[in-house]
Amino acid sequence: MESNASPAQSHPMIPARGVPSLIPGLLACAAVAVAAVAVQALELRLFGRGWIDAIVLAILIGAAVRSVWTPPAALRPGVEFSARTLLEIAVVLLGASVSAATVMAIGPGLLLGTALVVTLAVIVSYGLGRLLRLPRRMAVLIACGNAICGNSAIAAVAPVIDADAEDVSAAIAFTAVLGVVVVLALPLLGAALAMSDVRYGVLAGLTVYAVPQVLAATLPVGAVAAQAGTLIKLVRVLMLGPVCLALAVIVALRGRSEAGADAPRPRVPLGHLLPWFIVGFLLMMGARSLGLIPAAALPVLGWITTALTVLAMAALGLSTDARAVARSGPRIAAVVTLSLLALIGLALGLIGLLAVI
Repeated sequence: MESNASPAQSHPMIPARGVPSLIPGLLACAAVAVAAVAVQALELRLFGRGWIDAIVLAILIGAAVRSVWTPPAALRPGVEFSARTLLEIAVVLLGASVSAATVMAIGPGLLLGTALVVTLAVIVSYGLGRLLRLPRRMAVLIACGNAICGNSAIAAVAPVIDADAEDVSAAIAFTAVLGVVVVLALPLLGAALAMSDVRYGVLAGLTVYAVPQVLAATLPVGAVAAQAGTLIKLVRVLMLGPVCLALAVIVALRGRSEAGADAPRPRVPLGHLLPWFIVGFLLMMGARSLGLIPAAALPVLGWITTALTVLAMAALGLSTDARAVARSGPRIAAVVTLSLLALIGLALGLIGLLAVI
């Protein structure tokens, strides 16, 4: 099921063979996605909370199925469509969760500081990944997932850098596990440092991976912490667009460099420099800021975004050779852990620098 073709060659919105060719693979991904949602519902029923998100469960279940069963070729078009196009549509819809008013509400100091922390965290994490000899694409995925918004950032960055399914699955799996640990451990750190609700909320917003996880980490502390954490977290999500654009430019420049000085300089398509789904993300954010998206539609868009992401993660799981992931496990775990510690250090430094109350 693995495919290393570039998006420019193998990423039409609808394959040449038409919609019917997608149906078998889509059904397979849907079956895995439904199983993931069912397991998450069982978690909620038994434990009162979902310890492992359906997004992660979809990858794990899909990879487990792939390890004992090789999907036939008839499933390939639908699985590849789910892993790429549906995922990119989900990124577009994610833009509706961020508005300009929300971003500006946190003030220019924290706004610029958050952008700086994200930028430094990407650089530091990527450096750690390369230092521990991770492949370049894997290091980029982990860096962006750690610095921006975990699973969503990894999923959004993957098509920009043309990452393999194994890299995406491994990065998401390890980041998700550590994300749960952060939610459980961060309140203890806040208490140990005797942080105010606002300071703790900013710390959570800067370090916790997903918006629901920010709420899980801050609501036990108080409403003020939850509000501060959510605002900061949304600014981190907003950094997804600029980071993806920067990566697209870097990939294009690297491709030109590798072509050699004497090679003809091909024109880089605009879609490679500014992927369509990043344009869509920014347009959705603009529409939200201008009030063009009704408030009643936001929960529906959020549900659709989650559903498409779970389907895409199921597809990635079905495309993943678990043995290849396991071989690189210890190094990935080390990079993810060290990257998170660096992010926490940067967050505490910003809080101290700005003297957040």
